[in-house]
Amino acid sequence: MMIIGCDYHPAFQQIALVDTDSGELQERRLQHREEAEKFYRDLAAEGIKVRVGMEASGQARWFERLLAELNFELWIGDAAEIRSKRVRKQKTDRQDAQLILKLMQKDDFPRIWVPSWENCDLRQLLWHRHRMVQARTRIMNQLQAVALNEVLRCKKRLWREAGREQLEAFRLAPWASRRRRDLLELLDRLNPTITELTQTIEQEVEKCPEAQRLMTHPGVGPLTALAFVLIIGTAERFQCGKQIASYLGLVPLEESSGNRRRLGHITKQGNALLRFLLVEAAQVSARSIPEWRNKYFHLAMRRGRKIAKVAMARRLAVQMFWMWRKGWDYEQVRKFGSHAGQPGNRDGVPSNAE
Repeated sequence: MMIIGCDYHPAFQQIALVDTDSGELQERRLQHREEAEKFYRDLAAEGIKVRVGMEASGQARWFERLLAELNFELWIGDAAEIRSKRVRKQKTDRQDAQLILKLMQKDDFPRIWVPSWENCDLRQLLWHRHRMVQARTRIMNQLQAVALNEVLRCKKRLWREAGREQLEAFRLAPWASRRRRDLLELLDRLNPTITELTQTIEQEVEKCPEAQRLMTHPGVGPLTALAFVLIIGTAERFQCGKQIASYLGLVPLEESSGNRRRLGHITKQGNALLRFLLVEAAQVSARSIPEWRNKYFHLAMRRGRKIAKVAMARRLAVQMFWMWRKGWDYEQVRKFGSHAGQPGNRDGVPSNAE
């Protein structure tokens, strides 16, 4: 068997490999993409069993597909944990590859959960719709600015038929008119695309019972429910809500020592898209659920609206996790979930529970 420690870069990869049968150690630098692909295909042609270890990277899709095609075992490790195991203060590509190889040989490699190819592809659907919506928002804001410059202040009514007719009726300078026309054409092209992507997401949710169950929670729509299921993967990966909040980057940075405890902003180490969707969904939940609304305003008065929004997003993420973990819908959560902190409850259990 051959074990390979790979320090991956977009243009090349530095590898350290050892043959477990002969004990021979080699080091190579492979340029992407032709040289690296030829090297691994030659190993596959020789019938050698190969295990490759590398840090998590967002630019290695083709490399992961290649190893899967060749039936090579791929271990992906947590970059922060691998970095913490480095002893020397010098850092080079060779030393990084050697460190990964050493950790794999010692069975101390910090492997992480890797989603399936279907999961990754559905995530691209969510990201694509999200980026399209962002592009549409920027275009709409520019058109609103054009309208305000002509003293047309109608906000959302600008996108109705009458508002658009008013916007198109203004006599503008040549380049201003060209800008207005191009922006309207882009808007007309984006709207059908976003509608199609939204319908596709709804169809995918119909195939996913977990997402349908999460949608019973007020404020959680198809996009948020499907994103939560895809990014969390399996509920069994986590033991408690604190781990979910930490995984999504919704916990504060901490630098404490001795009697001093110092907390900062949230870590933002998790998936940025899901964190954004949870904040948006939590605001809808705070408007829909009286208990959440009271909690939100209480936090907003004490700590400010921004911190309150993030706190409610964390609460929503934890509740969605337990709904998934226990197989409950929202009504079951209200009936059997924790009631701690509510008047008349003792130890978090309703006093009138049967």
